[in-house]
Amino acid sequence: MFKKLIFTFLGFLLLSCAEDTQPKPSGELRLEYPVAKYQSFTSPCNFTFEYSDFAKIRDAKNPCWYYIEYPQMKAKVFITYFPIKSDFALHVKESEKMVYEHTIKATSIDTKSFSYPERKVFGNFYELKGPTASNLQFFVTDSTRHYMTANLYFNSRPKPDSLAPAIDYIKKDLLHMIDTFQWK
Repeated sequence: MFKKLIFTFLGFLLLSCAEDTQPKPSGELRLEYPVAKYQSFTSPCNFTFEYSDFAKIRDAKNPCWYYIEYPQMKAKVFITYFPIKSDFALHVKESEKMVYEHTIKATSIDTKSFSYPERKVFGNFYELKGPTASNLQFFVTDSTRHYMTANLYFNSRPKPDSLAPAIDYIKKDLLHMIDTFQWK
């Protein structure tokens, strides 16, 4: 009986020296997208740009309006074009209104202006952080004849952490689009 008690005690002693059991952290889905290869898009509406071959361009409801679709991400970039007819300030105000309507949900809004005078391409790029309906928006203009806006939307609930890889991927595409944008 004494031997049995000693072996039991030694067994507990040996087991208690092991490392504490830790629960495994829950795994996160890792989303990876292909390296973008860019192709040219020429609109009959006086502009051209390059976009990722991971996306598809479709005509939208009105002439000179388009969707850049990212089917694997369930995302669309809505592009609208307007000729300027003495209403430039109104277009800028409408673009800013579209951005700042998201202040209720946005934790921050980063604005970056861009200017390519040699191509007459000017505008603002807005990145909205937080659970907003649209995470990226921008407008491009030559400030005299042409005005174009773009807004990113996902066909899902706005969950910033889950959407972050897709937003980052599309952000790079949209910045490339701006860098290659030209008016005809």
